[in-house]
This record gives sequence, C-alpha cells and structure tokens, in this order.
Amino acid sequence: MANEFPSQARVVIVGGGIMGVGLAYHLGHEGWGPDTVLLEKAELTSGSTWHAAGQITHSTSSFSLGKCVDYNIGLYSGALEAETGQPVTWHGCGSFRLAYTEDEMDWLRHTLSVGRSLGFNINLVGPERVAELHPFYNLDGVLGALHTPDDGHVDPTNVTMAMAAGARQKGVRIIRNCRATNITLGKDGAWIVETERGTINCEHVVNAGGTYARQMGEWSGLQLPMTSMTHHYFVTEPVPEFAALDTELPVIRDDKKVSGYIRMEQKRGLIGIYEKENPNSVWHDHCPWDYENWLFDADYDRVMPYLEESLNRMPIFADLGIQREVHGAISHPPDGNPLIGPAPGVRNYWCCCGTQIGIGWGPGLTRELARWMVHGAADISMRDYDPRRFGGYATKDWQVVKAEEDYCLRHEIPFPHFNRLAGRPIKPSPLHDLLKSKGAVHEEVYGFERPRFFANGIAQRDHYAFSRTPVDDMVAQEVKAVRERVGIMDVTAFTKVMVEGPGAYALLDRLTANRMPQKDGSITLTHMLNRRGRIELETTILRMAGDRFYLVCAAFFEQRLIDHLTQHRDGEDATITALSEDWSALAINGPRARDVLAACTDADLSNAGFRWLGAQQITVAGHRLWALRMSYAGELGWELHMPNTACRAVYEALWAAGETHGIADYGSFAMNAMRMEKGFKGAGELTNEVTLAEADVLQFARKDKAFLGSDHTFNANLRWVCAYLEIAPDGKADGHGGEAVLLEGKVVGSTASVAFGPTVGRILAFAYLDPDAAQPGTDLEVIIHGQPRPAKVLGAPAYDPQSLLPRTDTIVEAAE
Repeated sequence: MANEFPSQARVVIVGGGIMGVGLAYHLGHEGWGPDTVLLEKAELTSGSTWHAAGQITHSTSSFSLGKCVDYNIGLYSGALEAETGQPVTWHGCGSFRLAYTEDEMDWLRHTLSVGRSLGFNINLVGPERVAELHPFYNLDGVLGALHTPDDGHVDPTNVTMAMAAGARQKGVRIIRNCRATNITLGKDGAWIVETERGTINCEHVVNAGGTYARQMGEWSGLQLPMTSMTHHYFVTEPVPEFAALDTELPVIRDDKKVSGYIRMEQKRGLIGIYEKENPNSVWHDHCPWDYENWLFDADYDRVMPYLEESLNRMPIFADLGIQREVHGAISHPPDGNPLIGPAPGVRNYWCCCGTQIGIGWGPGLTRELARWMVHGAADISMRDYDPRRFGGYATKDWQVVKAEEDYCLRHEIPFPHFNRLAGRPIKPSPLHDLLKSKGAVHEEVYGFERPRFFANGIAQRDHYAFSRTPVDDMVAQEVKAVRERVGIMDVTAFTKVMVEGPGAYALLDRLTANRMPQKDGSITLTHMLNRRGRIELETTILRMAGDRFYLVCAAFFEQRLIDHLTQHRDGEDATITALSEDWSALAINGPRARDVLAACTDADLSNAGFRWLGAQQITVAGHRLWALRMSYAGELGWELHMPNTACRAVYEALWAAGETHGIADYGSFAMNAMRMEKGFKGAGELTNEVTLAEADVLQFARKDKAFLGSDHTFNANLRWVCAYLEIAPDGKADGHGGEAVLLEGKVVGSTASVAFGPTVGRILAFAYLDPDAAQPGTDLEVIIHGQPRPAKVLGAPAYDPQSLLPRTDTIVEAAE
C-alpha cells in the first residue's frame, strides 16, 4: 500500500532541506525517483534552509560553482515553476559586488573572465552605473563594481517545496515527521536506516542532515568534517523611499565595508553580516534533535561595527528600527566547500551536506551528485567537494578551528593560493622545521606541510595578489637552480600506497588503462577511470617485486585511490596499505643531480646501470631506500622514497654533497612552473569531467587490454580537448585558471591551469577548448586581468620538446 512505511528502497535520503530535497528532485530526473525515499524528522526546510536569506549570484571565480549557480538561476527564474506549477517567488533584481581597492578590482577582473568563459551576463562597471541603478547607496571610496544583472534572490521554503513537488512527480516518496535514529552497514552490504517509524534497507544512503550531518556520520563510524557557525541578518522597518519604487533595487555585496550584503525585502531593508573576528561556533558535540526552526538571540556586540557601517552605506536605514533579527546556524566545512560525494572508506554512503550557501549552490551540486550516483561520474570537477579530501587528521577540535577561520574569510578577497594558517601544522614532514629555518613557506595539502617556495631576503610569508608579486622572482630563481644546477624538494606529501599479494597484478591491471610494469624495478604512469571512462586519478606504479606494487599519486587522492582499489576488487587476493604517513620522499632534479646522488651511494647511476623510468633499492647515508628515476621537472632526476626515520639523514647527505654544485631547495610553485614548461598535465586537467582522449593523454591507454572504463575510452566523440597554450606576458599578471579563451572573438573554452614559465619567458596554460580550436598553431586570445592576450596552441613542450634531458648519461664535473 502507498501509505505503508517502506522496508526497502534503492536510495534513502536523510534530511529534508534544500540539499536533500534537491537531490531527491534530481534523482527523479535521472530515473531513480520510484526507488528513492526521503526522510525528514520534522517539516521540510525546518533546519537551516528556512532561515536562509536566499541570494544567488553569478559573481564567482570558481569555474565549477559558476556552472552550478547558472543552472540554479535558470531553475529559480522560471524552469522549476513551469515544471511543477509551484511558485518559487523569484526576485530577478540583479546585483553588484563593490570594489574599494585595486586588489578588489583585480579580483573582479578575474571573475569577469571566468564569467565570460561560462557565458554569463556580467560586466565591470564604474560607480556611476551603480548609482544609476541603486541611488541610495553611499559609494564613497568605491572604484568599481561587478554587475550581474541576472542575479536575484528566492524564497528558500518555496523553492524547496517546488523541488519536493517535482520529486514527487517523478515518483520520490517523501516522509515527514520521521526521524532517523541510526544508519549501519548490514552483512550483505546493504545499508540499514532505523527510524522512529520502522527500518528501511537500502542500496544507497545519503546524509543530507545539515547541522546534524556530523553526528549522523558518527552512527556509521564516519568522521565528516563540519562545524555549525551562526550568522546574522536583520530586516528593518518599512523604508519610505522604497514605497514609490516600481522595480526592486539590485543586491549589494560589500565585502570590505559591510562584510556582507544589503538588499530589499519587499519594502523593507535586509542587512546580512559575516563578521571578520570573534566568530561564533555552536554544537561542537551534537545539535539537539528537537531544534526545529531554531534561532539564537541576536548578538549585537559581535556585529555592531559592520551594522553601523551598513547604516552609513545606506543612510535611509539609519533612523529605522530593526523589525526582525535572524541569527541561525549554518554548516561550515574546514575549507568552506561542501561535502558532496562518497564518504571515505565505505560503499554507497553519500554525503550531501556541509553546504554553507545552500540556496546559491545546492541544486546544481545535487544535480551533479545525482549524476555521480546514477551514472558513475559527475559532469563538473568534484575535486573541491569530494568528502574524501580530508583524512583522519581532521579531528573535531581542528574542524572548529578551521570552520571559524573559514567564516571570517567569507567576505575577504579570495586571492590565488591563499594560505589558510589556522590549526597548522598538523602533519609536518621530518624536514618541516629544518626547511622552515631555511626560509620555507609551507602550504597544507591533505594535512601535510609542503614547501611552496623559499624566501630570499624578504619576509618569510606569502604575498597575495592577482598580479605578479615578489614570490614570482623567488620561484624563478628556484627554477633556474634546477634547470642549470641541481635542486631538491621535500615531496613527502605524495600519496604512497602498497598493493601486494597473489591478486595484486590482476587487480591493478583491470583498473589501469596503461600497460602494467612487467619487470621488477620498472615504472608505469597510468590512469584509473570510472565506469563512464572519465578520469578518477593519475598514478605512478612501481613494481617492487613480482606481486608487490608501490603506487604514488597526488596527496589529496589518497582516500580516493584506496576506495577505488578496495571497492572494485573482484575476488582478487591483494592487501592495500597506506604508507603516506610512514614514508617520506625527496625529489632531486637538474643536470648535476647524478653527481650529487653519486657522491652519496655506491649504486651505478649511469644509463646502463640505472635506466630512465626504472627503480632500484640503493643505500644513501647508510639508509636503504627506493630510488625512482623519473622527473616531474623534466630534468635528469630521481625520486627517493624511504621510511620517515631516514629522511633527514638522506636530505643532509645530499645537501652536503650538492653544495659544490650549487644545490638549492625548491617548492611546489617552482615544481608547477617546470611541469608547465614541460607540458605535463596535472590534477587541474585530469578530472572526473573528462576522458583520456579529451585530456589528450590517450597515449597512456592500451587497446589490447580490457580495463574499467575502456568501453568509453576510445570513442572519437570529443566534447572538448585539452590544449597546451603559450600566452604573451605583460610582466604584470599571468592568470590563475578559469579564464575565457577566444577564437576570432568567440569564447571557445577556458583555461584549467596557468603559470609563467621562467625558463622560456612565456605564460603557459592548459585549456579545454572546442576541438576545432585546439589544433597546434591556432591563434587565440585569453582574457587575463580584464584584457585579451595573444595566445597560440603549441604542439610540443615549450622546454626540451624532445625530452632528452631526463635521459642524460653525462656526469658533470663540478666547477673549480
């Protein structure tokens, strides 16, 4: 019977806010509606959704979020109501984001380029245009603004109810006033969802619990990093000046002065504030289960400086009273990005939570999650949202520290490479303190501290800007040292996983596109794909022995790699062990790398004794380690992998041997510049959005073997192609990814990664382009810093195009 409580379902979604309902709606559209049940412990939207202010903007410098918000605005502004017949109360008033400083203007210029690549209606305007459309705002000090006319705001309850109606029309069953009390994994691999009204067994379970999501995860032994932060907005008494207006004023986003937003709420004013100091986190242990439609008392002391400035900026509010105070809790993950995707270490437990901007981001992200669940991959890059980007280091105390940091940054300029310093270091390498004493500025990647660059005569800190900074000169010196002499880098942050046992070869062979290493000591670069033939990750595989394989990949893919191996095992007898926290690694590169390493080992390092893309166990400074002859810098070089206890002694021996050769430390910024000079693709290009053919790495796939995703790998139907570009520099700004690429004035794609190549004196980029625009020799333009720059598609690496240097067989004598 339709009214009976279900005992079985394909999918159970727990949580009835904008995220849970959005996912139910999109699962319905992907064909899973009749097999989906949504549980809500009270009424729909009664958690955080109902008290959202409801704004949404195209003003984002995130390419993936840009795709989401554009879809959401289309949904809210007409498509959803037309489909369901349910009103959503869309206010298409547009918005402005103001800039008071040149740094803010640079941010808006970059956002403009990203918006152009996505086809947005977006313009950079002067204060006079703001005054024309919003005559009541005090524009003292304003230099310009980003105008996004298609923006607006929506009633959060109405839009959620409309999506619920759409979900029901597609067969989804929504059960209200039914609290889930436990989620456990059954012996048969099915999930068991216990509720106040009965138990449901399901194939997939989704945690859309909002502020309850973390404690819900604990039922299943999961640590889902997020913290509830409280945010204010205020609604004024009716504004007399609004009474005569025929059209609604644009939303104002004033990051510097108000640290928030100001808009009309019917004929009243609405002021939202994200204070930049003394943030308030709540419910560190758990959110009370009976807190429906809960609000906190306003804390005027905390927000008063910004509230006063908002009245200065909107003088027509100054004599009005506050009619409504909204002070509610919102989930903040440690880095501010939501948790959308598989939970770590388990199969078919999906996260749809930790979303601080649910109305702005939710439907687009839940559409991608639905595609991921149903088809095996999303259609935008999910790397920034994948819950597995955090590891066991993300303890509750650390989560609170990072969430408070994120809250305070909500209305700060999102500078490229902004280094969030709170709660660090948490996973320092054995060399951390030594390298810091030598001027290293570290970054955090999957908890590890990795050197970015080494300060040279200036303050040992990051320098933030959208234009070039003194750091670029330091990076150029590090690159020069590697290219001309020898450099050493702490690459301990790499993911390091051992796969061993009688079935290890068969498991890896079935999951990798390239030919597996056949001989002991041989190395293969390969890719793992999902069932849609899209890229999960790139990894290096070393065959240490017949049934023992060592895998190395980017730090943030550790859990993804382990899950991919574990969850696709088909009876193979193989043990999978993470070594990332127990082993360290060093990279030594440059024309004198062999000289330096030879002074520290008895191993034969000649081409005859140690071939390119080969690996051996050698002894350095009395420690046995694995040496892999490979180079991400495109030079003669080795990676040295060893237990943590050996790392410092090995580093110090190499440094001592290298001093006569001019050895230098280098960091990830130099490494990135050198890989761009060599045309090596990285995580920014190799994403779940693309196939090997689209990423132009099909040379790493074999047609003579079957592997996961192979049936979609050699399909010639290309939506886009990753092209390698050179861009004319102007000495001021180089770009940061997401920039629009034009052919004869028409947008044909966008950049994925951009960096200046100090050795070649050009800006280099990877860009996903229409296939016709990706042919070598094609002249293009790239919008950087608001201006078009000449660009050309390259057919070979800008540096050492024949890749002769890594294979060098010459020992260079030290200069006298």
